[in-house]
Amino acid sequence: MPRLPPPAAPRSLLAWACLLLLLLPARAADAGPLKKELLNPDFIASSYDHIDNNGGAFLESANGAFRAALHNPGKQQDSFYLAVLHAPTGTPVWSANRDAPTGSSGRVQLTARGLAVTDADGATVLWSATPRAPVTALRLRDDGNLQLLDAKNATLWQSFDEATDALLPGQPLPAGAYLTSARSPNDLGQGDYRLAVSASDVALTWQGSTYWRLSNDGRSFKDRNVAAASMSFNASGLFLRAADGALVFRVILAPAEFRVLKLDSDGRLRVTSYALLNSSAPLGGDFVAPGGDCDLPRPCASLGLCAEAGNSSSCTCPPLFAASATGACTPGDGGALASPDSCGSASTPASYLPLMAKIAYFSTRFDDPTRTRINSTACRALCTANCTCLGYFHDDSAMTCYVLGGRQLGSLHWSTRATSPLGYIKVFNQPTRASNDKHKDASMKRALPIILPSIAVFLLLALVAGYLVRRRWKASKNGKKGKAKNSVRNQLNHLGHQNPRSRDSRYDEDPDNDDDIVIPGMPARFSYAEIAAMTSSFETKIGSGGFGSVYKGELPFGEGHVAVKKLEAVGVQAKREFCTEIAVIGNIRHVNLVRLRGFCAEGSRRLLVYEYMDRSSLDRSLFGGAGPALEWGERMEVAVGAARGLAYLHTGCDQKIVHCDVKPENILLAHGGQVKVSDFGLAKLMSPEHSAIFTTMRGTRGYLAPEWLSNAAISDRADVYSFGMVLLELVRGRKNRGEQGGAVVGDGSGDHSAFPSPSGDSSAMTSSTLSGGGTGAGADEYFPMVALELHEQGRYLDLVDPRVEGRVSEAEAARVVRLALCCLHEDPAHRPSMAAVVRVLEGSAPPPEPHVGGLGFLRLYGRGHAMPAHATLESAGWSAASTTGGSQLNDSLRDTSLPR
Repeated sequence: MPRLPPPAAPRSLLAWACLLLLLLPARAADAGPLKKELLNPDFIASSYDHIDNNGGAFLESANGAFRAALHNPGKQQDSFYLAVLHAPTGTPVWSANRDAPTGSSGRVQLTARGLAVTDADGATVLWSATPRAPVTALRLRDDGNLQLLDAKNATLWQSFDEATDALLPGQPLPAGAYLTSARSPNDLGQGDYRLAVSASDVALTWQGSTYWRLSNDGRSFKDRNVAAASMSFNASGLFLRAADGALVFRVILAPAEFRVLKLDSDGRLRVTSYALLNSSAPLGGDFVAPGGDCDLPRPCASLGLCAEAGNSSSCTCPPLFAASATGACTPGDGGALASPDSCGSASTPASYLPLMAKIAYFSTRFDDPTRTRINSTACRALCTANCTCLGYFHDDSAMTCYVLGGRQLGSLHWSTRATSPLGYIKVFNQPTRASNDKHKDASMKRALPIILPSIAVFLLLALVAGYLVRRRWKASKNGKKGKAKNSVRNQLNHLGHQNPRSRDSRYDEDPDNDDDIVIPGMPARFSYAEIAAMTSSFETKIGSGGFGSVYKGELPFGEGHVAVKKLEAVGVQAKREFCTEIAVIGNIRHVNLVRLRGFCAEGSRRLLVYEYMDRSSLDRSLFGGAGPALEWGERMEVAVGAARGLAYLHTGCDQKIVHCDVKPENILLAHGGQVKVSDFGLAKLMSPEHSAIFTTMRGTRGYLAPEWLSNAAISDRADVYSFGMVLLELVRGRKNRGEQGGAVVGDGSGDHSAFPSPSGDSSAMTSSTLSGGGTGAGADEYFPMVALELHEQGRYLDLVDPRVEGRVSEAEAARVVRLALCCLHEDPAHRPSMAAVVRVLEGSAPPPEPHVGGLGFLRLYGRGHAMPAHATLESAGWSAASTTGGSQLNDSLRDTSLPR
């Protein structure tokens, strides 16, 4: 039987197959290529149309670093967002329809009217940007900025003006604007965390409560006290700038080619750095704020108690609370936490569960109190009267009240402060307190008529007895005190002395009552025991100076090393006065000023806790001889840094601050090129007993301006003179005066004097000796005099430290020497300001020409015609206690050394 041929395929089936083959390339063409940089109107795209272009991308920047796409984080099919992505990492850096995601068939439409995100059929607009002028193009720039352009390529709208949860380099965030976090990594809707820029600071908030401020971060430094206009960042750091572009705050970061600033969904601000714009792997060492888990508002569930444990944290419930099924902590007696939803519905009166001492809440650290000068009872009444209040914290020492609001409470944490407010959580319906059996109720009702009168009689008798005992004790104490006062007064009158301060705290300070003083703006306050623990009982001494010894310490919880200064040259002044001065010093923030981290004022003990500088003071690197000599470039970086710090003290603070003791020992260095001025503001704390000539002179000989020895008022130009002396020492690499003179005024550090030795030896260093003798020749001669003489001869390279010989030009040496001599003019009015000194050192202004006639006193100092080092002011005709000049100098210093 012959085999039959296979049946022919139906014509209709063949037709459909051919049609499909024809349509496939057409469908691929419909998907469209990934456009470069520009798109024209009448463009419609969906995720499905561009599914092959890395997840819905339809536009790419010219450099390929950024893409515009219909993005679905977590590959969800019901939440698509118009977003700009950093292409190598897939990180969304801007998103449009955050709170109105579309489905997989949602559309992006570009028309002459603008850009819009719609649902599948285009009928419902979920987000749009509709400028007034017609749109001719959509552009994605190389910096990640998505723009709508008009016919003249002018920008009609741009994504940089509508920041969401991220910033890119070159994208400013103006004052009054903010970033809002996403709800989660897969939900780009607006969460509860915000990064807000104000005219004075940058803050992170949760439900309106602050949990981090840039001004409180140890990595930030303040440059000027002016209103901020915007925040931005670049390859070198994060900056808060004024309207004129001047820096207000800065955070210096390690150099990187590209960075992304993002407010993560967990509330952390993170600046991630990359080696290149198209890099996908971060460099590491990100800027993260806040640093610790427990510094966040919700590292645990509501009311969970967070505890740091190395690089991680743990969560428990505080006493009187227990974990619920949801993980949040609820009252252990079965009561219900107050909530805004319960306003008007609570049938029982509110009660409060107390938290343990040292349990803190994030907002009490950064936000201003709700009320001040209020006791705990009144604070509780405030919370009870407000149905949205969820609890309160009250500080008995400061008399401050913090009322907690919001939709819910965040987490709790352990406080490291010496004193902290006590917290109380509002609750309703506590059955264990109301549930007594009927038998006990009846018994209590029968017993009350008997018990209450008995208790009342007992209390009345106890009060009467206590009153009589207290009255007798006070009478006895006053009698003894009167006798003691009369005895002291008689002794003073017999010796012919008068006590200028009838309430001197050295006599009436109570060492057991040190925590009753609270001054706004005070830095962290430590107890003496806490500082002893930080320093291992003051085991490692790292320096000493006129104000006391310095010890190395470490803050708890791995917060870094500190330098603890025991103030030994200060009077035990009143606690309030001391705390006021420390509050001023602690609020001074600048990249070139050592930051005060905290203090101790316990009894007669006065200690300051500073940030730690690991290369110690300039004198050790410049004069110590250990290790290689500082290169010229390093010396100039030190000069610029110190000058900037002093200029800020003179012009950047609310009121002018004169340092009074500028010298290499008070210029500190750290690895990474950090230069910071220390001990500013401490001149106000020096005790009269520390120096017999305190009333007319403060500072260190060798750096004192001539006006200290005259009736002239002391101004910021005294610091300029001292800085000029330091500048000459940077040039030469040794002390301006040799080892013979060592007298110090107001300082016990043994710094060398600029005055000649007691012998009056006038063997001045000649220029030939200096140029030919190296560092050893003429080591006892007065270098400023030699600098003046060689300046007149134009021989500037002969003044440079031989250890850097050949690595500095004569023009550079001349610039620095001439500037230093200008700082040394005898008349303060002829010296430049520190701001002008900074401009010269930075190269933005030429150095002024020294007036040789105003520098002649340097020859007198150098040739032995000045006051010998061992002489006191009294022997020179200046009375330390009674001269008019001394009084004027004191008044001047009181006005300028620290603001009031």
